[in-house]
Amino acid sequence: MWIEKDIVAMLPESLKKLYDDFCILKPGKYGAPASFNDMTSAWYLNHSKHPNMAADGDYRFYALRDIKSGEELTVDYDTYSGCP
Repeated sequence: MWIEKDIVAMLPESLKKLYDDFCILKPGKYGAPASFNDMTSAWYLNHSKHPNMAADGDYRFYALRDIKSGEELTVDYDTYSGCP
């Protein structure tokens, strides 16, 4: 779901941190899970400029190559999240 940045700005600091740490950023909006208690594994992918995963236009994640057992799952955040 998409939440306006102005609404998040009014939240307590601890909640704002959840949005900053786990949401997709677009100008003026946060792309957030419907509930932070129901986050999928996609929300835990780490950033890399040489990722082994990518996201399509609907934010469905897929492997770019074979991934070895135990290998960290990475994605380039800049390919789907547009704000610093």
